[in-house]
Amino acid sequence: MHSRLPALFSINYPIVQAGMIWASGWRLASAVSEAGGLGILGAGSMYPSELRENIRQCRAATSRPFGVNLPLLYPDLDEHIRVILEEGVRIVFTSAGNPKTWTQHLKQHGCTVVHVVSSSKFARKAEEAGCDAVVAEGFEAGGHNGREETTTMVLVPSVVDAVSIPVIAAGGIATGAQMLAALVLGAEGVQVGTRFVASEEAAVHLNFKEAVVRAGEGDTQLSLKALTPVRLLKNGFWQQVKAAEERGASPDELQAILGRARAKKGMYEGDMDEGELEIGQVSALVNSIRPAGEIVENLWAEFTRAVDNSIKKYSFTSR
Repeated sequence: MHSRLPALFSINYPIVQAGMIWASGWRLASAVSEAGGLGILGAGSMYPSELRENIRQCRAATSRPFGVNLPLLYPDLDEHIRVILEEGVRIVFTSAGNPKTWTQHLKQHGCTVVHVVSSSKFARKAEEAGCDAVVAEGFEAGGHNGREETTTMVLVPSVVDAVSIPVIAAGGIATGAQMLAALVLGAEGVQVGTRFVASEEAAVHLNFKEAVVRAGEGDTQLSLKALTPVRLLKNGFWQQVKAAEERGASPDELQAILGRARAKKGMYEGDMDEGELEIGQVSALVNSIRPAGEIVENLWAEFTRAVDNSIKKYSFTSR
C-alpha cells in the first residue's frame, strides 16, 4: 500500500490526530507529532489569542510538523487565519464550510490545505477548490457530522473513486486493524479523534476521559439533526434533547436547550450530566487513558501486525 501523506506532511506514519474542540491543545498536538504522526490544534474552541499561544507552545515542544483545524463557520475566522499565517503554520485542515472561501488564500501563503467532507460530492468540490487532500469522515465520528449519515465503510471508497487527491479516512477508527481496513478501502491514511480524547495530553476534563473509557456499544447517538447533527455521549443533556426531538421541537427550541458553552461545560469543565459530550462510536473500544505518543506507536504496531496476519490468513495458492 502506497501513501502520499508522509511526503505531503513530512511525517513518519499516515496517522493524523483530529483537531477536536476542547481536546486538541498544544500538549496533545506536539506529543502526536513527536511520535511521528501529524498533531493538529483545534482552533474551534480557541480565541485568536489562545490559538497564537498554542501554536507557539506547540512549536517550542516539537520540531516536527503540526497543523491547525479551522471550522469555517466560526466567528473571528479572519483573525484566526491571520494568526495562522503570521505564526507560519503550513498545514491547515478546514471543516464545516465552503473550501472555496479560503483555500486559495491559504495556498498562496504556502499552506497545505485539507478539507473534511461527508460525501463524495463535497470531496469533488474540495478538490476543485485546490485542496491537497480530503478527510472522508463517516457517520460513526464524534462531534459534528454530515446529514447524509453515510458510514465510513461506504464513504471512503466512494470518495476515493471521486477524487485524485489523497483521502484520509475518519470516523470509527481507533485500532490498527481498523486502520488497515480503511487503507484497503483506498484511503492513504487515517484521522483519529476519539482515541486521542482518552490520552494523558488531551485538554479535556478527566471526568470526560473516564466517561469515554467507560462507554460501551450504543452509548452514543447522532442528535440535534434539526440544527447541526452532532454525535453525543448519552447523559442528562442528551435525554433533554431526545425528549424535545421526540415531541417535535422546533429548531429554535432545540437551540434554546443547547444554549451557549454547553460543550465547554461538559468536555472541558467536567459536568457529565448537563454538559454536551461529543465523542465517537469507537469509544466502545477505548479502554484506557494512555500517553498520546504511546497511542501513535501502538496504532502503528497494531497496523503492521494486522497486515502480517492478513497476509498469513488470506494467502491463497492457485490449484
